[in-house]
Amino acid sequence: MTIGKRLLEYRRLNNLSQEEMAEKLEVTRQTISKWETDQSSPDFDKIAPLCELFNISADELITGKKPEIPNTTRTNKPIKGIVVSISVFIYFISIIWIILGSEVYNLNEGILVSIFMFLCAIATCILIFYFTTYEKKEKNDNQANNYNSIKKAIKNILALITTAIYFLISFSTMAWNFTWIIWLIYGAFTTIIDLWFDLRGGK
Repeated sequence: MTIGKRLLEYRRLNNLSQEEMAEKLEVTRQTISKWETDQSSPDFDKIAPLCELFNISADELITGKKPEIPNTTRTNKPIKGIVVSISVFIYFISIIWIILGSEVYNLNEGILVSIFMFLCAIATCILIFYFTTYEKKEKNDNQANNYNSIKKAIKNILALITTAIYFLISFSTMAWNFTWIIWLIYGAFTTIIDLWFDLRGGK
């Protein structure tokens, strides 16, 4: 595409008549017509005003090459929200464990505190891992191409955490007839994660 055709296209995209464009550039309408029909080319001193008028770069005006726009439609904020939510959920589980262990199961203080500290350690390790390692990697990767791998990593972490919680609570309370509910909670969380990623276009 020639410069003249590009000028014609930009003028029409900006809903300008030749007269309006000529007035803004302080030239005649005939000059605009000659530019658009490639009978002549804009003088050097008109390149900057043309770029300003159409909000384009000089390279785009002369060569037609549009500047690459970084992909900023997806950031690591949604992923950060999921990681933080999982960690907070584990912290809540640890508090619930203290309440149930002391009030319902009447366990000794040593077991209660040990499991409480273990759950808090898991949540803290997840946060430390994400903010020191994984978040840096996310900033350097293309989010659109890595959504599936991120989803898989989150689900794997959640499965490990759920398994640890299940065995800890089951062996410490021997309430095997109740602890299976933990896996129902796990299934609900994985379903939510799948739906969230599918809606974000990571499928």
